[in-house]
Formats: sequence, C-alpha cells, structure tokens
Amino acid sequence: MRALRARWRTASLASGWRFPNDWALPEVDAVCAALVRGRGPEHALTGLGRARAAAGAGLAETLADLAALHAVLDQVGSTDGFVSPDVDATPPRLLRVTAVAWADVAFDQFAGAEVTDPLTGLPTMAYLRTRLGELYRQAERDERPAAELHTLLVVAMDFTAAAGWSRLTGMILAADALKVVFDGGESLAVLGPSTMAVLAPRDNGIAAKAVLLRRELTERLAVDRQLREVGTPRLRLLRLPGTHAQAGDLLTDLRRS
Repeated sequence: MRALRARWRTASLASGWRFPNDWALPEVDAVCAALVRGRGPEHALTGLGRARAAAGAGLAETLADLAALHAVLDQVGSTDGFVSPDVDATPPRLLRVTAVAWADVAFDQFAGAEVTDPLTGLPTMAYLRTRLGELYRQAERDERPAAELHTLLVVAMDFTAAAGWSRLTGMILAADALKVVFDGGESLAVLGPSTMAVLAPRDNGIAAKAVLLRRELTERLAVDRQLREVGTPRLRLLRLPGTHAQAGDLLTDLRRS
C-alpha cells in the first residue's frame, strides 16, 4: 500500500499537481487500501473526489490525479511512478464517480457563497431579486403592500463619452460611494454596466441619504477628467410595484435602460 501511494504521488506530481504539500489526504490511503485488498475503488474515489473539492483542487486537477493513479496501475512495468497519465484512457466509471463527488461539494460551496459582481464587489441583480422575494412574502403575511415599508433608489451613470478604463473606474467609485452612504444593512446591487440600486427602508432618512450620495458621487467622479465630463449621475426613488413578479420586471427594465 505504501509503495502504491508513493508511485501514485510521484506520477501525479510529474503530471502537473501544483501543490505537493496538499496531495496527501486520508482519502488517498482509503483508495490505496481498497485497491491493494482487491476491492472496487469506486466508494473510496467518491470520498477522494469530495475531499479534493473541499481542499480547493479543481476538477481538471482532480481528474488528472485520477489518471495518474490509473497509469500507475495500468503500466505495471514502471516501478518508480514515472508513467504517462491520460485522462481519456481512465475508465469512464471511475471518472464519473470522482467527478460527480467533486461537483457535489463544489456546487454546495458555490451555492453558499454570496453572489457578487467582481468589479464593484456589490451583489448582483440575482441577489436583489431574492431579497425582494423575501420582502414580498413578508408583506403578504402582514397584509401590507411592500411599497409601504421599502423603496428602490436607482443610480444611473451615463458613460457614453467615457473610454473603457474610465467606465470601469466610474463603476468602482460609484460602488464605493454607495457603500459609504448606505452602511446600515440596506441591500445594494449592480443591475447593469452603468446602473446600481439600493433597496432601503422607506423613511424620512432616505431623501437625505440620496442627497449625500449625490455629493459623494460628484466628489469621487471628479478625480478623472473623462468622468467629470460624464455629468451628474441620475438618481431616482422608485415605488415598489404590487407583486414580486412586477418587481422582477422592473429590475429587468432598469438593467436595459
């Protein structure tokens, strides 16, 4: 078992395993034990696939590691682990169980992560749709219109005259301004390449925050000549529609505007 493990590790590292220190896992020993004892390795490979995903190994890297194991077993004349792994030559059933196990964990991790826009760091429109769904369910339970308690503040930038990098900078600066002004638990989101929104409680403070946001945006955009020429961003306070479906349609329209 130790010899198989050593040959497998050598073959995997030689075929491109990027981080040698994280190759060894208890699940590796479970796979080796199953093979040495003459049992089918499918169950042990399921555990290994899940462990690789949890440790951060990519699917391609995980399957290449499996191919290294198969090459070691298939090329019996090699005793030192220097073999030629080929993912396409690996039995499909072994690829399948390993890939499915890896995907189960990887997708669970993805679902648990916040959906954010990589440029601004703000949540995406998908997150805002979900948040609106929660509010509308609560409104239905309380028998009150959602618009009585919350409103939507939309920030629209006009980047028609701005070059590529200036557009990206403008969105980053605008997102920073939103985070500074709305720091009390309001729901922020990017709706499109030049549009952001804030789902905020409908109270006497929202108008004052809109004024503050306009000032923050003007100061930040003044740092770039092209952004200064963009002009004042357009801010709108919109009343939430009667149903969640209508609210979703509103977001879609705002994204296209």
